[in-house]
Amino acid sequence: MNLRYGMNPHQRPATVEPLDGTAPVRVLHGEPSYINMLDALGGWQLVREAAGALGRPAAASFKHVSPAGAALAGALDAAMTESYRLGPGPAGALTSAYVRARDTDPKSSYGDFAAVSAPVDAELADLLRRLVCDGIVAPGYEPGTVATLSAKKNGAFVVLEADPAYQPPTQEVRDVCGLRFVQPRDDAVLDRTTLADVQVGTVPDGARDDLLLGLIVVRHTQSNSVAYVRDGMTLGVGAGQQSRVDGVRLAGAKTDTWWLRRHPRVQALTTGGDRKIQDRINDQISYLDADPAMREDGTGPVPLTGADRARWLRQLDQVALASDGALPFPDNIDHAHRHGVRYIAEPGGSTRSADVAAACQDRGIALIHTGLRLFRH
Repeated sequence: MNLRYGMNPHQRPATVEPLDGTAPVRVLHGEPSYINMLDALGGWQLVREAAGALGRPAAASFKHVSPAGAALAGALDAAMTESYRLGPGPAGALTSAYVRARDTDPKSSYGDFAAVSAPVDAELADLLRRLVCDGIVAPGYEPGTVATLSAKKNGAFVVLEADPAYQPPTQEVRDVCGLRFVQPRDDAVLDRTTLADVQVGTVPDGARDDLLLGLIVVRHTQSNSVAYVRDGMTLGVGAGQQSRVDGVRLAGAKTDTWWLRRHPRVQALTTGGDRKIQDRINDQISYLDADPAMREDGTGPVPLTGADRARWLRQLDQVALASDGALPFPDNIDHAHRHGVRYIAEPGGSTRSADVAAACQDRGIALIHTGLRLFRH
C-alpha cells in the first residue's frame, strides 16, 4: 500500500506491505501516512487487548505512537458531558469510552488517531465529525458512518477497518541503520492473575481492573512510561521519559490538570455557546496555565490561587498507577502519593524494591509486583 508520506513529508515515496499476504487493517477511506498507520496499529492492539481482558468496550486516543489516553466504556461526569456537548441523555458505550479516553489529555489529543474495540455507530461518528481528529480504526462500521466520517477534513479523514481475527507473526523484525533486529513478539498474557503478588496492603477488585488497564496502556506506550488510572479511564500518561520519576511526575501533572478541570470555577468559565469543542477545552487549560500575577488588573476570570488548587487536589483519591518498569527509588512513591495514588503495579525486582515497598507502607499505598517488564521502543 502506498502511504501519503513517511515519518516526515520529505520522506517519499513510502509504502507498507503485509508480511504474509494478509493485513491487520484495510483502508476504507483516505490516504494514511506512515505515522497514521503506526498510531492505528498501536491503538487497535491496545483496545482489542483491553476489551478482551476487561470485558467492556475500549477506546484509545493515539498521538505520535503513544496513547494520550485510553478508557473503557463507563459513566461520563458533568465536565465531560458539557465539554463535548453530548446533550442530556446518556451516551452510548462506545462514545463514552472514546470521550473518557480523549478527556484524559485533550490538549495532546488534538489531531489524534482514534481506536475503538467495537463497530462505529452513528453517535460516535457524529461526535468525531465535530472534533479535530485525523482518523479512526475500528473492527467495523454501521451503515452510513463511513460516509459521515469520509466528509471530515475535506475528505482527508482516514477510515481503517481492523480484522479482529488477525494474529501478528510470532517474530518482530526491524531494520535500523543497516542492522536487522529480530525478537519474539511480546505475547505475555495480561489478566487479573498478573496482579496476584500483593506486596503491601490490599487491592479491591475495582482497583485491580484499573491496574490491569494501566498495564495494558503502558505496554503500548513508548517507554519509560507510567499511567494513572481511575474508574476505568486513564487520568494521565507519562510516555517516553528517560527517567522513571520524570514519567511519574509528568503523568501526575496531567492527572492534576484533569482533576482541576472539574473545579466549579473552571466549569463556570464563560466560553460562548457557539465556540468549538476544542476551543472550550483550550479555554479551561489556558485558565489553569495562566499566571495569577497576570490578572492583577482585575480583567478576566479570577484565577485559582495556590491554596485553591491545593484544596481541590486533596480531594482526588483512589487512583491506580501502573509502571512498565521497576520503580527504582522511593521518590516515585512520594510523587505518586501527591496525586491521589492508592494502588501501584510494577514489575519489582530492583535493588531498592524493599525501600519502595517501605515507602508504600508509610504512605498507605498498596503495591503489587507483576514480575513483567513491558518496555516498548
